[in-house]
Amino acid sequence: MKQFACGSVVPGCDGVVLGETVEDVMAAAAAHAADVHGMDSVPDDVVAAIQAGITDV
Repeated sequence: MKQFACGSVVPGCDGVVLGETVEDVMAAAAAHAADVHGMDSVPDDVVAAIQAGITDV
């Protein structure tokens, strides 16, 4: 299982997404970015930060 804590990219956000694979976590993070942060698309630098922040749990 893998996870990403949004607060590692967006200070103050307590959102955490989980997935079996990096791809699952990236999809969940994109959905979180759209739903919570109003992002229609995720810029490349944010994608890189999310990928760097994914950890195993």
